[in-house]
Amino acid sequence: GNSEIFVGKMFKMEVWETLLTSMRVGEVAEFWCDAVHTGLYPIVSKGMRLIAQGKDPLEGQKHMCGMGNLFHYNSTGYPELDELMRTPQPLIFIMELLQVNTDPMSYQRESWMMEKDEKMQTVPILHMQGNALVKQRQFREAASKYKEAVLLLKTVQSREMPGDIDYINLGRMIIPLELNYCQCMLELEEYYEVIEHTTELLEKHKDCVKGYYKRAKAHAAVWNEKEARKDFNMVANLDITLACLVRRELNALSERMKEKYWEEKEKYWNMLEKKEEMVKEDDNEEEERKDMEIKEGKTEKSASPADSQPQPVHAGRSTIRTSGGAQQQAA
Repeated sequence: GNSEIFVGKMFKMEVWETLLTSMRVGEVAEFWCDAVHTGLYPIVSKGMRLIAQGKDPLEGQKHMCGMGNLFHYNSTGYPELDELMRTPQPLIFIMELLQVNTDPMSYQRESWMMEKDEKMQTVPILHMQGNALVKQRQFREAASKYKEAVLLLKTVQSREMPGDIDYINLGRMIIPLELNYCQCMLELEEYYEVIEHTTELLEKHKDCVKGYYKRAKAHAAVWNEKEARKDFNMVANLDITLACLVRRELNALSERMKEKYWEEKEKYWNMLEKKEEMVKEDDNEEEERKDMEIKEGKTEKSASPADSQPQPVHAGRSTIRTSGGAQQQAA
């Protein structure tokens, strides 16, 4: 795939800088490199693959030199690279020089390219850009700026020793950016996102009043009454000057929960009435069906065969035999 190499930035594969600086734009060249120059290729290749996936190429590495990371891990996550780590060997690289850019300010640098000082200088710029976007009510774009600033600070913080003053100060710098991000998410009604981020923040900063307040608002919005009340009460306990605000929020929460209760109750009764109506309709249909069967039965009886009708008397003669043997005819 296509990659950018910044000459003079102590790139791990120094031989690549030498090879590329010998080429012309548009040229394709094949280079054979001895194993002495390819020992770090597995780490470089892994980093390039992570970049292609949109991840930090230094992900998972400890703060040490390239060779230190090479021996610290048993696997790169790619079998073919692991094999090269175990047995370094000469490699052939086919390269094409697509473009040469001599103006370092003409491209937007990714965070992983920045030195620590550059990252620290970028954070307040992103913060101001986010604030400007909030004033324009472009909350989604503002949240993106705040999030990018947080990631920069966390990257710098990951290089510091936990508990050191620099580590602690960086953590404090993250707080307002995280809170601004959460406020944007509240405006966008992304309540579960707010709960997730404020919970993570409060695990590290248990006295963050605004963190509890924003999480309480998010819990209230998704009907988590118990959790919302707990967080609102924490706000009042941590800052007594906010007691009146908390009281108003709790009263508003109570009213919303009452409204929700009556709405659900009305919805339940409507469903119950609808079900009863359906049962009544079924009963009426059953009664109508039985009435029809009874009527059909009566109709069949009224139209039954002639055995129930009187038999006609046929006129004719009959012969009566007397005891004397004489016959008497009657008409």
